[in-house]
Amino acid sequence: MDRYPPIADHGMVGDLQTAALVSSGGTVDWWCTPRFDSPSVFASLLDSERGGHCRLAAELPDGDHLTVRQLYLSDTAILVTRFMAPGGVGEVCDFMVPDESPTPTATHRLIRVARVVRGSLPFAFTCRPRFDCGRAPHTLALTGPHAALFRGPGTDLHVQSTPGVALRADGDDIDARFTLSAGQVAAVVLTSTASGDPAPPGPSLEGVADALETCRSYWLTWLRSCTYRGRWQDIVNRSAITLKLLTYAPTGAPIAAATMGLPEQIGGERNWDYRYTWVRDASLSVRALIDLGFRDEAYAFRRWLRERIEARATASADPLQIMYRVDGDPYLTEENLDHLEGYLGSRPVRAGNAAADQLQLDIYGEASDALIVGHDIGTLRGWKALSGVLDWLTDHWDQPDEGIWETRGGRQDFTYSRLMTWVAFDRGVRAATEFSRPADLARWTEARDAVFRQIVERGWDDERRAFVQHYGTDVLDASLLLMPKVGFVSPYDPDWLSTLDAMDEELVSDSLVYRYDPKASPDGLRGSEGTFNLCSFFYVEALARSGRLRQARYAFDKMLTYANHVGLFAEEIGPSGEQLGNFPQAFTHLALVTAAMALDDELQKGEAGTGHGDQGHPVTHGLTLPDEDTPEDGPEGAPGKAPGGDTDG
Repeated sequence: MDRYPPIADHGMVGDLQTAALVSSGGTVDWWCTPRFDSPSVFASLLDSERGGHCRLAAELPDGDHLTVRQLYLSDTAILVTRFMAPGGVGEVCDFMVPDESPTPTATHRLIRVARVVRGSLPFAFTCRPRFDCGRAPHTLALTGPHAALFRGPGTDLHVQSTPGVALRADGDDIDARFTLSAGQVAAVVLTSTASGDPAPPGPSLEGVADALETCRSYWLTWLRSCTYRGRWQDIVNRSAITLKLLTYAPTGAPIAAATMGLPEQIGGERNWDYRYTWVRDASLSVRALIDLGFRDEAYAFRRWLRERIEARATASADPLQIMYRVDGDPYLTEENLDHLEGYLGSRPVRAGNAAADQLQLDIYGEASDALIVGHDIGTLRGWKALSGVLDWLTDHWDQPDEGIWETRGGRQDFTYSRLMTWVAFDRGVRAATEFSRPADLARWTEARDAVFRQIVERGWDDERRAFVQHYGTDVLDASLLLMPKVGFVSPYDPDWLSTLDAMDEELVSDSLVYRYDPKASPDGLRGSEGTFNLCSFFYVEALARSGRLRQARYAFDKMLTYANHVGLFAEEIGPSGEQLGNFPQAFTHLALVTAAMALDDELQKGEAGTGHGDQGHPVTHGLTLPDEDTPEDGPEGAPGKAPGGDTDG
């Protein structure tokens, strides 16, 4: 554990083409450049020795007390790490200036600024890059007292400092030691370029200050478009900024997370590469941004999505692949990076993602909803692309697939996949009718109704009194929390409320929600996982829409306690409340946004007397909290209720 900080012990900075993670100890231990999905330059999160890192931090003699705190400058992606000691207080400010240019660039700057605000503090700087995910050697050339050049395959890393920070070689790496007193400032700038490009001009304190103000102004200006004025403004703003940071500006494609290979279970094999654009995740992320008032992101993603459809239109394959690289490249060959030990020994570390070749029919529902939102059906070309997809779907919806969770245990008739094909047809029929667009309405309507009947008849289990994961099983699945959200069923329908009750009993543990029980529904992978943050926030929204407001608000407030110190979430929560999986994850933050908006909406209705009232759990003698659980163990020893009522150990 000494070699690996907790996954949650990080903030993220980025320039809308790449992103870096900075630990609360001042270490950049994740940075891929020139794109999110490029090979890493720093990846000590995946191997503390071979991965590479860059550290800038106050460093006191052994035994001296140092307190560290980390925060974002309000409503920005500027990360500040504060170091406090009896002899002085200092800060390291990390940021990248956003660039919304439609043209990709090979040049990216990570700016690190140290200053002291009281007394004096000694600082240490080390830079140990490891190119190509730690597979490639590099050369080092000191080109002056304040400049160094690391050269790897295809990428150069220039390290330049302001006067007072003298760089020195340490083998093939560099370090520096310097002391600052109150009012003094120093900076180190890391610039990645294509191999052989000229070195950038050396930094000045004035230039660094201007870059900081440019970055600050960008984020404050961008947030002015946000229309959310609810109860959770700060955390919603942070989630919106995180979703924007995870969007590749040249194409408008959002990625699922900034990292790869971080485990869903410490020591387990569920270690995936999330640095790509899932049609599902991206569609839902963009929908969340639209709901917040960010229209430009919607237009850019629609263009990207339409281009993917058009690129496949001449092929005999499915209209959409489930995921792509940020530039639309469909080839994501998966490989194991066996030279990396993995986070806390969690192997294999995977790069690429073989799930790209899976069939997941639900993506057509999320994509249709993103293309037809807010009574805006986009361009004529966009309608042509969408109608072609729906024509294809009428012939292909009734088949098993791998489902939303990308299981590797074989195809099934997943209820959620059918649900979202119903969404695709429903949105298409509505749009074609409302906007008088050409469409094969008879076939679309027939398919929509057939899907509906099939879900009601085969996706429902009479004994469980619940909708189930796939046909022919009694296993529950948290993805179905979206059934009322997409309009398939009323949130007050008795069949839905009994499904929600069944999920409460089997999948929910202290307001945290498991996706499904892998013991009851094997997914082809060893080990277990934590609760899934996306599902936990969808659960909040489902509770709120179903009138269980006290329970929903309590669950939401508890979920917010699992955010890290700067408001970021990974994919999952482990048995002891630790964050697990890739970080930060767009899925989680988009669900947080939609949960907050749903809660605000329902609470407002309640205050106005227009809602259904609070149907939450009663408080008995003032002692029972709204959703008090039994102390049984969850799946694989996690705390709380166990799927199926089983206990473990």
